[in-house]
Amino acid sequence: VGELIKQSLGQIFLREEAKMPSITTKNITVTEVRMSPDLKSARAYVIPLGGKDTENTVSELTQFSYLIRKALSKKVSMKFLPKVSFIGDKSFDYAEKIEKLIQKNK
Repeated sequence: VGELIKQSLGQIFLREEAKMPSITTKNITVTEVRMSPDLKSARAYVIPLGGKDTENTVSELTQFSYLIRKALSKKVSMKFLPKVSFIGDKSFDYAEKIEKLIQKNK
């Protein structure tokens, strides 16, 4: 279910189906979606292109999450549509930090 939500959110962002006035969603990548055991809530990990201004992007997505949920309801048919919360993905920063440590120790 998490993969289905991830793909649907990616399509919504790419096609800009949720019209948000302050940001363009074409440059947002959904890296992972984790579902709660009851499937009523989802945590979507997102990162903007280039990894810059992640906090601002996450706050804008959170502010307009009702628009994203409305667009998601048209793509996914489930008994309960999950409430989506957005979190900035820091895994790329962590991987880069590890890579630098490895290169330093060589």
